[in-house]
Amino acid sequence: MRSFVSRFVFAMAAACGYPAAVHAQEARKPLHDYPTTARADYVIGCLAANGFQRQLLDRCACGIDAIADQLSYEDYATAETILSMQQASVGPRGGLFRDTPVAKDSLTKLRRAQAEANLRCGA
Repeated sequence: MRSFVSRFVFAMAAACGYPAAVHAQEARKPLHDYPTTARADYVIGCLAANGFQRQLLDRCACGIDAIADQLSYEDYATAETILSMQQASVGPRGGLFRDTPVAKDSLTKLRRAQAEANLRCGA
């Protein structure tokens, strides 16, 4: 299922003279289906981290697709939750999100998927 946001972005890209990017994205779906909000959140975060440069839109979209090829949405959401809790939690409670085997394993999987995405997408 292609999301409204994805179709809108692809339509805008085509209108702005980026038809090759539109066809490349439409031709292949990732192994795991992520909710639209998760995909959009990743792409917006990626663009924000890199100065909202237009040429990075394809790379950021490729990144979440590459991650979705490797991790189920449940695994991705777990790792993202652990990361956000690590940033928000200090003291003994924060240790639950840093020092447990589940947290370490989850973050290792996410980091591997991100590394693969960087290789695949040219980041």
